[in-house]
Amino acid sequence: MSEPAQAHTRYSAVAIVLHWLIAAAIVFQVIIAWRMGGGRTPEGFALIQLHKSIGITVLLLSLVRLAWRLTHRPPPLPAGMATWEKALAKVAHIGLYVIMIGLPITGWIMVSASRIQVPTLLYGVIPWPHVPGLAHLAEPAKSAWHGFGETGHEVLTWGAYALVALHVAGALKHQLFSKDEPVLAHMVPGARPGAWFDPRLVAIAAAALATVAAGYAVRPAPPASKPLPPPPAVVEAAPSEAPQVAAPVVVETAPTTDTPTETAAPAWKVDAGSTLGFATAWGGVAIEGRFDRWNADILFSPEALDRSKVSVGIDLASAVSGDAQRDESLQGADWFDTAEHPKATFTATRFEKTGENRYVAHGTLALRGASHPLRLPFTLKIEGDKARVSGVTTLDRTAFGVGQGEWKNTDQIPAEVKVSVNLTATRR
Repeated sequence: MSEPAQAHTRYSAVAIVLHWLIAAAIVFQVIIAWRMGGGRTPEGFALIQLHKSIGITVLLLSLVRLAWRLTHRPPPLPAGMATWEKALAKVAHIGLYVIMIGLPITGWIMVSASRIQVPTLLYGVIPWPHVPGLAHLAEPAKSAWHGFGETGHEVLTWGAYALVALHVAGALKHQLFSKDEPVLAHMVPGARPGAWFDPRLVAIAAAALATVAAGYAVRPAPPASKPLPPPPAVVEAAPSEAPQVAAPVVVETAPTTDTPTETAAPAWKVDAGSTLGFATAWGGVAIEGRFDRWNADILFSPEALDRSKVSVGIDLASAVSGDAQRDESLQGADWFDTAEHPKATFTATRFEKTGENRYVAHGTLALRGASHPLRLPFTLKIEGDKARVSGVTTLDRTAFGVGQGEWKNTDQIPAEVKVSVNLTATRR
């Protein structure tokens, strides 16, 4: 008989714990949202991931709280409350459940229908799926769902501010001014109505301030690049499958001292373990990556530079940088836009010797619908039927449209990107 009697004076222990956990999470979540800044910095990106994790946590806790509420009768409202106050309290409680469940769901919809399909890892560990069906919708429908989620999230956010303020104001009104209405005691057993400095009330205020402070103090680690696994085997391009690229820009040069020769340039097959890499920085944090799928059609001889040519096709969706979320973002419309431009190509048909084992390839890079000349200095060592090549160049990502919207700005990610190639090849 003790449990039913207790249920008429206060909420159950489970309901009380869930109430305060959700309240603290919401306060913390609001502070995190104010600090995210659109995720333009490494810290902002990390805060967005934390924001998503807390949001899913609030959703799960709220569903448990709702299930508990539907199966456990809450204490009655004080008899002295006016009819309008009771009606307002019920509306506010229903509204809070809508907020607690609706906000995470609309955020989940936004993430699932985003142009950039960034995977969600709860607290960086537990994979969380997208809303079933949204991620693979056609673009118009996907965009509509994203707009619905974004608008709903914004409306519910403002609703949350209003309802939480009303909820807190109502609790304080009954606690501090309506001495015969022990409302706060339903969630804070032992709280005495009318006591301005009740220790429990002071503890709640202190906990709220501590939660706000924690929201400003937390510094989640930016995405850390994990060591990349060994590169896979390079896909060999058959002569008929050589990548199609824009015609290279022909640059007239002065005659060299090299004696023309009729020697044909031999073909070379790129060996496994060869890499095509890139390097940049984000907010001062160095980022290095590579492309795991690319092919190369190579005809080259130091004795037949005029007959040498190289054609490389790169699968842009194969970019890896040691962070799955960042790699997924690279495929989006703001960056490589792999849906519209799945491949980049580099073709070189003019080579010059600049020193002992040193050469420069003059060619054209076609990337994201733009084509520009690219100069690639490289070293070459040939021993028998084996060749080793190492080269580094830089390009301006903004010239190719890599980085749209806010990412056109180079304050966080510089325009200059380093591209490197390290390969071994076998003469056919």
